[in-house]
Amino acid sequence: MTAVGGFVDISELVFAARAGSTFGYALIWVFAFSTVGIMTFSEISGRVAAVAKQPVFNLMRHRLGLKLGLIVLAASAISNLITCAAEIGGIALVLNYLTGAPYLVAAAGLTLALIVSIWVLPFKWIERSYGLLGLFMIVFAVALVAIHPPWDQIAKGFVPQVPQGLSTKELLTFAYFTVAIISAVMFPYEVYFYSSGGIEEQWSPKDLLTNRVTSIVGMGLGSLLAISILANSAQLFGPANVDPAIPGSAALEAAIPFGKWGLILALLGMFFAIAGAAVETCLANAYSIAQFFGWKWGRHKKPWEAPRFTVTWIALFVLALGIVLTGVDVMTLVEFAVLFSILVLPLTYLPLLLLSGDRKVMGQHANGAVAKTLGWLYFWIVTIAALAALPLYFLTSGGNG
Repeated sequence: MTAVGGFVDISELVFAARAGSTFGYALIWVFAFSTVGIMTFSEISGRVAAVAKQPVFNLMRHRLGLKLGLIVLAASAISNLITCAAEIGGIALVLNYLTGAPYLVAAAGLTLALIVSIWVLPFKWIERSYGLLGLFMIVFAVALVAIHPPWDQIAKGFVPQVPQGLSTKELLTFAYFTVAIISAVMFPYEVYFYSSGGIEEQWSPKDLLTNRVTSIVGMGLGSLLAISILANSAQLFGPANVDPAIPGSAALEAAIPFGKWGLILALLGMFFAIAGAAVETCLANAYSIAQFFGWKWGRHKKPWEAPRFTVTWIALFVLALGIVLTGVDVMTLVEFAVLFSILVLPLTYLPLLLLSGDRKVMGQHANGAVAKTLGWLYFWIVTIAALAALPLYFLTSGGNG
């Protein structure tokens, strides 16, 4: 669920499609590079959950202290709330495409449906339902094969590069898309949800192989789908100067080779993947708050057995819906979600790196040479990206030149 919802949520759909139409295949390497980063931190967070039995925000309070921890919690809560609102707006748009239902009515009805599904379903079925149904998104990978793209150019896209001959404005836009993709791929809620999910499922050291396989294979699948959306856009939209700035444009990538049924499959995949991301962001937010303040939490408990946790995730859904009902544009929410997330990333990953490398806590399962090297490399990269995010956003008007 984390792989599908995390990689092909509303933010990923928009930025993957726009990156392909604007810069062709030149940004594929950023997706691939960022995927290794989220694989690294997912594996670390899952390992900490299995060995230390501690989720991310429990660590933050102890490693960052109360004051700095509260700042990170507040920033994270705002980031996740905006992201959840963007996801609710996204699935409402998709339902509007599928059925013609009024956008705001669809948003309200879908929020209620999400609340009911979390209340009723056990955690493993929440994961299975949204995660497996989101696999309709595979239609984008099949569509890419069907349009016979230039595979040699796609392969070259995996090599780090900056396109030649760009103007200063275009270079800044390329830099903004690079930062935005790093943020969208390495969204902090993915780590919050993944580590908490490991505790929900009572992982122990014997599950470390499962954790590693899930992190690598699952995130790899999500990345493949995102790159397929980018490559389809580069092939279909770029030459026609089409800016796929709304989710419906991305769905046309499957409609062009497969007609009506391709469109329907694409929209269904988008619907369930974005809905899964909405569930993830809301629960991740509630997990974070409950863990920081030491409340009982978890969907493995009955809703009334963890009342503050239950009230929190329901309230967060209502708040996210409230943002959508103001009429704010979904794409504006997407941009703000990506922007706030990149600012939170360094303080999300720092305490995780510190704890996972502590042999007093992790014993023989502390970070090895690979995890340590990759972890600190990506920590400094997201720190640089966080510093660059705001200036690039304003200089490029959110990537619009």
